[in-house]
Amino acid sequence: MQSLENIKYKKFLIPLLTGLVLWFATPLRPAALSITAWHMFALFVATIIGCITQPLPIGAVAIIAFTLTTLTKTVPIDKAITGFGNGSIWLIAMAFFISRGFIKTGLGRRIAFVFVRAFGKRTLGLAYSLIGVDLILAPATPSNTARAGGIMYPIIKSLAQAFGSDPKNKTERKMGSFLIFAEFQGNTITSAMFLTAMAGNPLAQSLAKSNNVDLEWMNWFLAGLVPGVISLLLVPFIIYKMYPPQIKATPNAREWADKQLKKMGKVTLPEKIMTVVFIVALLLWIVGSFIHVDATLTAFIALTLLLITGVLSWQDVLHETGAWNTLTWFSVLVMMATELNDLGFIPWLSKTIASSLSGLNWFIVLVILVITFFYSHYLFASATAHISAMYSALLAVAISAGVPAMLAALMLGFFGNLFASTTHYSCGPAPILFGSGYVKQAEWWKMNAILGIVYLVIWLSVGTVWMKLIGVW
Repeated sequence: MQSLENIKYKKFLIPLLTGLVLWFATPLRPAALSITAWHMFALFVATIIGCITQPLPIGAVAIIAFTLTTLTKTVPIDKAITGFGNGSIWLIAMAFFISRGFIKTGLGRRIAFVFVRAFGKRTLGLAYSLIGVDLILAPATPSNTARAGGIMYPIIKSLAQAFGSDPKNKTERKMGSFLIFAEFQGNTITSAMFLTAMAGNPLAQSLAKSNNVDLEWMNWFLAGLVPGVISLLLVPFIIYKMYPPQIKATPNAREWADKQLKKMGKVTLPEKIMTVVFIVALLLWIVGSFIHVDATLTAFIALTLLLITGVLSWQDVLHETGAWNTLTWFSVLVMMATELNDLGFIPWLSKTIASSLSGLNWFIVLVILVITFFYSHYLFASATAHISAMYSALLAVAISAGVPAMLAALMLGFFGNLFASTTHYSCGPAPILFGSGYVKQAEWWKMNAILGIVYLVIWLSVGTVWMKLIGVW
C-alpha cells in the first residue's frame, strides 16, 4: 500500500501566519499603496519565508504561491502565466542542460585531471588548478551546485584520500580541509564573474530590467573581470595562510592525475563535440550583443547542437530535474517580484528608504546597501530567494539616491553571489562541501567572516574604479 509523502506541516506555520497578518493589516497600509499592491506584498513575503522554511521543496512552495496569487485575484491568471515565458529563466534551464553535457561526457573531470597534472607540485598549486577548472566551466554551468558538487567535489575528495586526508580518520587537515574550503570560495568568485555561472544572476538581470537597466553577458563579464581575477589570486593564498594544509608539497599528484587520465582513455568523440559546442556558445555569448544574438538564443543553439550530434538525448533533457525545478520556481518568483514593481510597491519602498538616505554621497549609499545585502544573507538559506526578496528594492533605492544605475545593478548582482561567504547553508555548494566533514562549522563561519570583509573591500573599491575606467558609469 502506497503511503503519503512526508510533508513538514509545522514549517507552513510561520509563512502562513506572516502572510495572514500582513493581508489583514491592509487597512493599516501606507496611503500611497493600493490594496492590490499590499496583498501582493503579503503573498510575496509569505512565499520568501516559505522558501526559507521549506515545508515542501521550493518548487512546490512556488506552485502554492502561484495558485494563491491567482485564486485571490491579486494577479489575473493570463498575466501570471506569462512569467513562465521569461527569457532569462529559460537561459538558466538551457545552461543546466549544457552543463549535463560536461558531466555525461566526462569532459569536466578530464579538464580537472589535466590541470592537476600541470599544476600539482604543491598543495597551493592544486587549489589554484582546481579553481581554474571551476573558472573554465563557470560560463556554461549556471548551477554552481552542479559545478561544485557534481564535478569538483568528487575529484577533490578522491585527491585528498589519495594523500591520506579523510575526516573519518581525523586526518582532514592534511590536505582535504584546505582544498574543500578553497574550492568553495573559488566557486563563489567564479559565480560572480559570469552572468551564466549561477542561477540567480539571470534573475538579477531580469529584476534589473524592471528598473530599466539592461545587463548583458559581456558587460557583466567585463565589469567583474578585474575584481574577480584579483579575488581568485588573493583568496586561496589567504586561506593557505590562515588555514594551512599539513601537506605542503604534493609530488605524487601528477602521478595520481596521470592514472586517472589513463583510466579515462583517449579523448572521446562526445568530449570533442562538447568542447566545440562550449566554445561556440562562449563566443556567441561574448559577441552576442554586437551581432544581435540573444544570450538565451545562444543557449538554445548550444542545446540544439548537443541533441543533433547525439551528445545528449532527449531523455537526458527530461531527466535534468534541476533545470525543470528551477524553471518552475524562478518563473513564479520573477512574476511576483515584477508585479510588486508594476503595482507600485517597489517604487514606493525605494523612495521611502532613499529619503532617509538623502544628503549622503551616492557612493556611501551604495556601500550601505551592499553591506546590508551582504550581511542579511545570514537570514537566508537560498541565494535566489534572497535576490528575489531584496535585489529589486535595493537597486531602486540606489538609483533614487543617485548611484549610477549600471554600477548599482552590477555591484548588487556580484554580491548576490559573494554573500555566500557567510554560513554553511548560504548557497547550494555550501551544504555539499561543508557536509563532507572536512571543515568544522566554527572554522567555516570564522574564515567566511574574514573573507567576507576581503570581498567587500576588493569589489567595492577596485570594482568601482575598474568599472569607471571601462565606462560602465
